[in-house]
Amino acid sequence: MQIKKRRIPSFLNFAQSNLSGKLMLLGLIITLFFVLLAFMAPVWQNWGWLSDPKELLTNPIHQPPSGKYWFGTSRLGYDVFSRTIFGAQAALQVVILATGLSMVVGVPLGMVSGYLGGKLDKTLLFLMDSIYTLPGLLLSVTLAFVVGRGILNAAIAISIAYIPQYYRVVRNHTVSVKTEVYIEAAQAMGASTWTVLSRYLFLNVIQSVPVLFTLNAADAILVLGGLGFLGLGLPEEVPEWGYDLRQALEALPTGIWWTTLFPGLAMTIMVVGLSLLGEGLNELIHPRMRKGK
Repeated sequence: MQIKKRRIPSFLNFAQSNLSGKLMLLGLIITLFFVLLAFMAPVWQNWGWLSDPKELLTNPIHQPPSGKYWFGTSRLGYDVFSRTIFGAQAALQVVILATGLSMVVGVPLGMVSGYLGGKLDKTLLFLMDSIYTLPGLLLSVTLAFVVGRGILNAAIAISIAYIPQYYRVVRNHTVSVKTEVYIEAAQAMGASTWTVLSRYLFLNVIQSVPVLFTLNAADAILVLGGLGFLGLGLPEEVPEWGYDLRQALEALPTGIWWTTLFPGLAMTIMVVGLSLLGEGLNELIHPRMRKGK
């Protein structure tokens, strides 16, 4: 018995066919660029190309961008260029953990809820809808107060808001797919619930998960920046864009623009790249939406 699969256009054909494909390719390039920065930042520091982003008061304060300090220095003597590069590493660590945790929890719950139905389904629906109605940033801020600072703690605080999204998408797909003939045939042959879920349902109900993953990753960067700006994200010694923006805010009215511009620009570009990639994946996976436009 074979799993029913929907044919998806190849990435290269879609990327060359229309504007959405080209924008998705641009989003992929931007995303890979920040991934490269995150992986290579420690290597460049070991080579002497980047200064230590945690060293403060070792450089002149509020130096404008120059040949020595490409992005200038902050009021604490941080090298803004080094902290901006290392900020990509912190953002990716938290974002991957947060979206990964929400996916690991939301996808199985959605499959079990949609397949079994009954009281379990109603209970999980009520719980997830209750979480979904809360603003994501407010929920993350509240949880950050409880769990405290740290990469894992920030990821947990951010991930809670995304679990209902994975749950609802996977649950609705499971409800529509479980009545298919091949599912009923597997049940008639005596397949266990685990076998049906893992072998016949899983690949058919997760096709929208990569889209959610990239879009949630873009949103998680903004939430992490908000937590850092409020002083609830990562420890102070960890380079993080939101925290750097908070420290730069006081100096902005005095004409010190570089400490705000570069971390904010890096955050904006990374969010745009992930958003373009997510929207493009959505049209690639769901071609009917593209035809209806």
